[in-house]
Amino acid sequence: MKQLLNTLYVTTQGAYLARDGEAVTVRVEKETKLRVPIHTLSSIVCFGNVSCSPFLMGLCGERNVALAFLTENGRFLARVHGPVSGNVLLRREQYRWADLEERAAAVARSVVMAKIANCRTVLLRALREKPTAEGADDLEQAARRLGRLLETVAGVARLEEIRGHEGDAARVYFAAFDWLIGVSKDEFFFRGRNRRPPLDNMNALLSFVYTLLTHDVTAALEAVGLDPAVGFLHRDRPGRPSLALDLVEELRPVIADRLALSLINRRQVQASGFKRTESGGVTMDDATRKEVLVAYQKRKHDEIQHPFLNERLEFGVTPHVQAMLLARFVRGDLDGYPSFLWK
Repeated sequence: MKQLLNTLYVTTQGAYLARDGEAVTVRVEKETKLRVPIHTLSSIVCFGNVSCSPFLMGLCGERNVALAFLTENGRFLARVHGPVSGNVLLRREQYRWADLEERAAAVARSVVMAKIANCRTVLLRALREKPTAEGADDLEQAARRLGRLLETVAGVARLEEIRGHEGDAARVYFAAFDWLIGVSKDEFFFRGRNRRPPLDNMNALLSFVYTLLTHDVTAALEAVGLDPAVGFLHRDRPGRPSLALDLVEELRPVIADRLALSLINRRQVQASGFKRTESGGVTMDDATRKEVLVAYQKRKHDEIQHPFLNERLEFGVTPHVQAMLLARFVRGDLDGYPSFLWK
């Protein structure tokens, strides 16, 4: 099983990353603030005005350490990685599958069913924890509707129908999402998904965590030799990691949504950490971003029982496991793609 390594998140503006032998150094105003051995890292994520030396980029390429650049607020800009890994025959088969309705639909159906099931589990867990809380009836009704959609998708063969039901499930889930927020309702509320830019505190937090998860899934797909840009559920679009977004759909309710809700309901993030810009968008301040990053890293080290492998593993390894299972399916080693179902 793949070992869960660390991700180095650099948020200090003006920081400079350089190579020091077999280590990464982080310098601020020419003073070394941190030194991390390269073999302990799986990736480096730079936010905003953070620069890297060409020698460090080369080291990351040699050691298969993904290097990503995001804006200060978490919007993806670019990735730097070394030679493409994996058998070229795997990618050629992936491309053929993406053009075949039946093959693409088989993967998309598994992904959407897992997404719906995991969204439903999030709602049911909230009901079990507070069965008499305000909004319980709405949560129960949404869970029932998701259950019916799950049965419907299981019998759908056409890709466009699967995409349509995925959209219906998202609307049902997000219509009940506000009831999952238990505190500070004046500052943290959900009236629908919005982004580019996010228009409220909750959407700003969700968008940031979704970006982190997408980065991890993209790196996992590259590691097993799949092309993150060619998906089955999401259509191809220049610059978009469509296959990564496919796998994010099934993991998002479990990893990202639960984390965001936990941060709010446990009061680990405060409304004072969110600011509205002149354009009307909402951003997080540096301290809040760091709080979220620490919580995300901690969440990745939580152990779960993987439903298909039947093994205990850390949550952070889940993207790699799902990428590996998808690669096995595309190669013909598995009869179907065993999507991640959270229990």
